[in-house]
Amino acid sequence: MREDQRETAEDPRRRIPRTDRLLALPEVERARAALGEHVVRGVVRAVQDRARGGHIAPEDVPAEVLRALGDRPSASLRPVLNATGVIVHTNLGRAPLSEPARQALLEAAGYTDVEFDLAQGTRSRRGAGVRTALLGACPDAEDALVVNNGAAALALTTTALAAGPERDEVIVSRGELIEIGAGFRLPDLITSTGSTLREVGTTNRTHATDYTDAIGPATACVLRIHTSNYRISGFTSAVPIAELAPICRDAGIPLIADLGSGLLTPEALLPDEPDIATALRDGADLVIASGDKLLGGPQAGILLGRADVIARLARHPLARAVRADKLALAALEATLAGPTAPVLEALRTDPEALRERTARLAERVDGRLVPHDGRVGGGGGAEVPLPGWAVALEPELATPLRTGDPAVVPTVREGECLLDLRCVPEADDDSLVEAVRAARDTLAGREERPTR
Repeated sequence: MREDQRETAEDPRRRIPRTDRLLALPEVERARAALGEHVVRGVVRAVQDRARGGHIAPEDVPAEVLRALGDRPSASLRPVLNATGVIVHTNLGRAPLSEPARQALLEAAGYTDVEFDLAQGTRSRRGAGVRTALLGACPDAEDALVVNNGAAALALTTTALAAGPERDEVIVSRGELIEIGAGFRLPDLITSTGSTLREVGTTNRTHATDYTDAIGPATACVLRIHTSNYRISGFTSAVPIAELAPICRDAGIPLIADLGSGLLTPEALLPDEPDIATALRDGADLVIASGDKLLGGPQAGILLGRADVIARLARHPLARAVRADKLALAALEATLAGPTAPVLEALRTDPEALRERTARLAERVDGRLVPHDGRVGGGGGAEVPLPGWAVALEPELATPLRTGDPAVVPTVREGECLLDLRCVPEADDDSLVEAVRAARDTLAGREERPTR
């Protein structure tokens, strides 16, 4: 045998299974049906490359392909246990859906009658079910409209009401021109629609005369924005909706209230948080709220108010671009018609019951019971502490907890890793215990690994 033939015959890379043979494995064929051809082929190539690089033996390629496909989720988003104590955590997806809302998502995943009248066999109004549910929950509203998020609701409102050639001014108090997460500024959103922003008052004080003096022929609407994620205290004043409504009514212009948080009715634990029912009762012509905050539903922008104002928004071409999809409509309707949403359950958690539960878990994971205030989050209940408790662990556990399975997101503060159970379903306590034990095992393995 020639030397080059001997080298080829002895090259272990020749023993790497071919792609077509790997794709023909029954388990791989089933994965192709679930994940798609390009995804499965990508996994196969990646494992073959590891074998070519000498990282695994050629004989291990089939098993590694099956393991990689078995561990691969259908999407890159990972479920997490929210142990931060922040209820509406924007970085963790805001509101967790109720069981009825989750079931509604599954039922709406296929074909649905979202715009079809089954009895008549004709096209029907989109989102009729969620509209009925909203009007049932907010009887002070004449009509309702749902779009894909709160920013879209505000953009549609200012575009439809204040982007005309004659009336294009939106009057807003200077103290309400806020910036929210990721550098997103509401004034930039409003002016991007072609509207002209007319600021009144000062940062800390705005009076009724500021509005009356500013209203003129170019005024399209007055906008009240809940400042949500910050407070101005001390020498301050603002004009309540009940006082501003008659001013707008006399001028013949609509009063818009952007509340943000989606609280349907007053909440005793958040006395300063505006709610939809009160805003409508006090005379707001249109109320804007988010579905995925204190309402506890999916991401959605909710518009409630006068029938003529809602109709004007619904007729605008932009309404088509920002409309909610069938999944959001289904989950929102189920949230409104179902039991108390998880966000409100977390908000109303009994501190003593939380203490007892946290103490039991602290004992199981060899941690310490410490006081810990939760938060509403998502721009709601600014600076309002929610008294509670947490399990204090060694800070080194934070990273392996976040990267473990299940992924657990704690708070690291003052040299401690804190697990707040307020937003962790009690049914997941055993999983949380196992996650802590696995994190400690991971740390122990790193410490035992020899260093070069």
